[in-house]
Amino acid sequence: MFYDKVSESALYIKEKIDRIPELCVILGSGLGSLVDLLEDKVVLPYSEIPNFPVSTVEGHAGEFIFGHIGGVDLVFMSGRFHYYEGFTMKEVTFPVYVMKLLGVKTLVVTNACGGLNTSFTPGDLMIITDHINIWGENPLIGSNDERFGPRFPDMTEVYSKELIARADAAAEKLGIACQKGVYALFSGPCYETAAEIRAYAALGADAIGMSTVPEATAANYMGIKVMGVACITNMATGIAKTKHSHAEVLRIANESSAKLCRLLEEFIRGFNKENV
Repeated sequence: MFYDKVSESALYIKEKIDRIPELCVILGSGLGSLVDLLEDKVVLPYSEIPNFPVSTVEGHAGEFIFGHIGGVDLVFMSGRFHYYEGFTMKEVTFPVYVMKLLGVKTLVVTNACGGLNTSFTPGDLMIITDHINIWGENPLIGSNDERFGPRFPDMTEVYSKELIARADAAAEKLGIACQKGVYALFSGPCYETAAEIRAYAALGADAIGMSTVPEATAANYMGIKVMGVACITNMATGIAKTKHSHAEVLRIANESSAKLCRLLEEFIRGFNKENV
């Protein structure tokens, strides 16, 4: 059973760490430098965890890094899983289920993505306010286990307004300009066509990428608060004047990582044991 596999993974992790994290940060492509913020690191490769998938994408290390920042116990997920790699949606979101059984109460999702909003420029950070998933795959499809969450979860506030306000306050304190907008999910691995981008823009999307929505959906279902930050690494097809390159995406993500590191460090330090 799925619950048993998740439980086995969570139990293995608990045996390897001394402090249980209450906050998890999923790192997007090129954003691995965030782990430098952690104190008292404990690294646990996915390959050592029972039942765990292993990421195959360049820029994704494939490991958990446990530690703390400002007294807040947390874990960085360095390397996520994507539908385009051939994983099922349950495999894509498997780590989020494990985090739930570990005791995580807050999930921060980051990603590198393309901009649709023409007021954006590569290198911008966008706080996610909502998302669009229209391609039919959902991590909650299949039999439901009430131990995780309800059969028909509400999606009114997937991205916590409270956490968005915290992120706004952190950005203002640091003088970091952040965009806000709606993130659209695209299956990948190819980049979108110009016609697809026009369609998503007409639906109200400000940015588009190949991750984040499955993890946020699963977390919301299980009662985990979610905050999302997207790094706009390129303008989408038909808006950009050049063709897309994963190497260029990683380059911009790396350049923006210092800004995102500062924002998330301030955001995390604003938590304590009572409000994570």
